[in-house]
Amino acid sequence: MTRSRKWLLLIPVAGIALASYTFKTSVQSDKDVAIDQILMQSLSNVHYSPLTVNDDFAEKVFKLYIQRLDYNKKFLLQGDVDDLKKMQHNIDDEISNGKFTFFDKSYDLITKRVDDAQAYYKDILDKPFDFTQDEDLQLDEEKLTFAKNPKELKEAWRKSLKYQTLAKVVEMMDTQDKAHEKSDTVKIKTKEQIEIEARKKVLKNNDDYFKRIREFDRNDRMAVYFNSITGIYDPHTEFFPPKDKANFDISMSGQLEGIGAQLQEKDGYTKVSSIVPGSASWKQGQLKAGDIILKVAQGSAEPVDIVDMRLDDVVQLVRGKKGTEVRLTVKKSDASVIVIPLIRDIVVLEDSYAQSVILKGKKNIGYIKLPTFYADFNGTGGRSCSKDVKKELEKLKAENVDGIILDLRYNGGGSLPDVVDMAGLFIDKGPIVQVKQKNTSAQILEDKDPSVVYDGPLVVMVNSNSASASEIMAAAIQDYKRGVIVGTSPASFGKGTVQRFYDLDDYLPAQYNNIKPLGQVKITTQKFYRINGGATQLKGVIPDIVLPDPYYLLDQGEKEQDYPMAWDEITPAKYVAWNPTYSVEKLKANSEARVKANPGFEILDDAAKRLKKQKDNTIVSLNYDKYVAEQKKYKEEAKQMDQLDKEIPGVEVMSLKADIATTDPTDTVKVTKNKEFFKAIKKDLYLNETVSIIDEMK
Repeated sequence: MTRSRKWLLLIPVAGIALASYTFKTSVQSDKDVAIDQILMQSLSNVHYSPLTVNDDFAEKVFKLYIQRLDYNKKFLLQGDVDDLKKMQHNIDDEISNGKFTFFDKSYDLITKRVDDAQAYYKDILDKPFDFTQDEDLQLDEEKLTFAKNPKELKEAWRKSLKYQTLAKVVEMMDTQDKAHEKSDTVKIKTKEQIEIEARKKVLKNNDDYFKRIREFDRNDRMAVYFNSITGIYDPHTEFFPPKDKANFDISMSGQLEGIGAQLQEKDGYTKVSSIVPGSASWKQGQLKAGDIILKVAQGSAEPVDIVDMRLDDVVQLVRGKKGTEVRLTVKKSDASVIVIPLIRDIVVLEDSYAQSVILKGKKNIGYIKLPTFYADFNGTGGRSCSKDVKKELEKLKAENVDGIILDLRYNGGGSLPDVVDMAGLFIDKGPIVQVKQKNTSAQILEDKDPSVVYDGPLVVMVNSNSASASEIMAAAIQDYKRGVIVGTSPASFGKGTVQRFYDLDDYLPAQYNNIKPLGQVKITTQKFYRINGGATQLKGVIPDIVLPDPYYLLDQGEKEQDYPMAWDEITPAKYVAWNPTYSVEKLKANSEARVKANPGFEILDDAAKRLKKQKDNTIVSLNYDKYVAEQKKYKEEAKQMDQLDKEIPGVEVMSLKADIATTDPTDTVKVTKNKEFFKAIKKDLYLNETVSIIDEMK
């Protein structure tokens, strides 16, 4: 029986409202239909480049969904894909009407094919492999095709399992040889005996793999389907089920509320893999790495048995608000079982926050590492990266440093307002970035504070993994000629779009509260542009000085994503560039000369060519002797990179006096982390060259 419902959906962004419409349901769950209808209304009304829902739209959704449904082509047959393809032009109508006939058929198919494949791998691994045969395996999923029939699919599984076993045999043989070199009492096993053990291990690995697949229920598959719809708008528009949004918030804020234990699933049990230093578990002291959690109770409530429970469901039980109690029934390594009471607290992921030190060379150079543009998105009193960087700048200034390096390598972005505030620390007032919504003029985001926290020599480091907010920051510094951008070729990532989260529950009438929570959708609502008018989208930020990169010959960045938005440009903002006292061309020429004479960078260039060759050669031999020869060659080539894992002579790292004064010497966690940070700096070839660059800036 079909019921008709009227919902009024309002999305409070730039005056846009979602119009009322008829919400239809049939045999599908109300929740799926609600997500579908609110999701499509949201995309239509607020996405920067909304799409027309038609047959072309449906074809793109179909292609992306099949790609994600069976990415390694180990389950579906070509006939299955052909049958589903007959329905592809119905997808747009089903999306518009809240129906899921296509999805339901795909779900039934993949479920059946997983059952079939489970029988394949157990049968195949029951017999020895012949590694003297000359056959090979294609490892690149994009070059594979779907099997035409079950016999061909089983053969694909045979080759895949043979490869897994071969790799395990070679690994075990190597381990045995090394052990025998150390002690002649080691019992030597034949290759045939090791092959039997290897197959058992591969069987166990595949048992675990299929167990995880079976835990991937209809709701998980539905999320893949919804994200195949959002994915054709652009790579950053996504649907987040409730638990996934919580994980996203943690990565963006650098903190979560919980016990501070990292968990893993093994053999149906939840095992503690590590304890986060400084967390509630670390302070309480009873929970240790290696402990097995059997039950979880909320305070004095009845414990929930979590044996054979999905790990993400276990995590949801363990996490909770600061100040609340969770009781874990734990099996220790001595087989004793105890109940550990823990009061949840803020777990701070310190590695995601800004850190600074002084690098001593010809001059004293301040170095600030910023892993992400974090912010307190939920207004719970968390930290802000712009405020933290300001504090680090003030501490470095107090040490009278001669220049500052801001390291944004591998920084994937984050808070846009913090970019504006942070750029303003280095310039007097002026525009930082231009932001544009669909069908509107660009809005200029400005630093309105005329004060400058630091006005000395500045270098910003980026690489191909510096994205979004990192690119805005680097672009602003470059356009103002405020500093020099040092990076790896050819450019930064190239993400020039802004997303906003919408909680789908906000648009659900109160009478349907029973189907909450629906989740959230992250939608690209804006594009940002440099103050010179060009977008960073696709093109990224091209460094002023380019250093060799082992990945520069590989395809990287936004342009390699599915359905990226296009590059364009708008009218430049009005701004006054600084007048640098140094010549970028001279700095570049001197850097090129140093790089050419540095054997470390020569090793990196050789590594780049080797990686490119390996990427293009995606076929692996399943013959034992040929495989061993190939692996030996790769290992010998890779040994060159080991030379880079050494401290660079002359690099000296010093803690700031302010940090030394406030750090408790008995805080072994903090002391250990600082030592690891310093050690990484002393091996950093790129940072060492960047110090030489900034030494030459007047």
